[in-house]
Amino acid sequence: MMKNNASSEDFFFLLGFSDWPHLEVVLFVAILIFYLMTLIGNLFIIILSYVDSHLHTPMYFFLSNLSFLDLCYTTSSIPQLLVNLWGPDKTISYAGCMIQLYFVLALGITECVLLVVMSYDRYAAVCRPLHYTALMHPRVCHLLAVASWVSGFTISALHSSFTFWVPLCGHRQVDHFFCEVPALLRLSCVDTRANELTLMVMSSIFVLIPLILILTSYGAIARTVLRMPSTTGLQKVFATCGAHLMVVSLFFIPVICIYLQPPSGKFQDQGKFIALFYTVVTPSLNPLIYTLRNKDVRGAVKRLIGWEWKM
Repeated sequence: MMKNNASSEDFFFLLGFSDWPHLEVVLFVAILIFYLMTLIGNLFIIILSYVDSHLHTPMYFFLSNLSFLDLCYTTSSIPQLLVNLWGPDKTISYAGCMIQLYFVLALGITECVLLVVMSYDRYAAVCRPLHYTALMHPRVCHLLAVASWVSGFTISALHSSFTFWVPLCGHRQVDHFFCEVPALLRLSCVDTRANELTLMVMSSIFVLIPLILILTSYGAIARTVLRMPSTTGLQKVFATCGAHLMVVSLFFIPVICIYLQPPSGKFQDQGKFIALFYTVVTPSLNPLIYTLRNKDVRGAVKRLIGWEWKM
């Protein structure tokens, strides 16, 4: 196992962006800003959804789950990246690398499943409005949310263990800014085709299938919306569903570029910059995408400000 080979050198070097030392200060400032935006924006959504009773709906329940997920997802890799960009020490312990890989995989898989659940919620609201309260009963919503989290953490335990079973060559230089499966497989001195096949299969199951289900849901929504006579209803549906589709695109497209190809694929040279997009940029933009031009959120903010003013 990898752990036996790493006993004498129980750490890894995260090379990150060391090939571009002149960019490290710029990246540090930019990533720190995005990370703070992620923390503030997602905490804002979680708190607002909790304190305002008008937002106690399935849509905002799942949005709160997504916000909490994004907080955890960025925190699993970005603080380590900021430390590496700030100083000369770019090491991470073996245990730290295992933990980071596990949580990055778990939270990434959970987000894929949760985005499917959110698209189903929109499908039920638009296409099955008379049955919506039964289809999205609070108990059902909680079960769907739990299923998303459990599936992510269970599958990650299996896949990360399989990844760390691969024996390493002598060096511990991970050509990435965090411990990611393709980067770790490139350290192996044995044939990793079985791991690559497993990665492709798992990525197909938890990336392609969710994406197909989401697009199928929105295909049905589009057909229903086009038959709506009300212009106001059309605008509200497009605003809500458009925001979700934008989040789906920002998350799935870069993930597909990284995980649905072998470690030697054509996108691997740009892999670190692509990974920055779905680990740093997308989680910071999600709160803006869901709150801008959102009348429910603006109304909740006004009610919250009004309540605090009265206090």
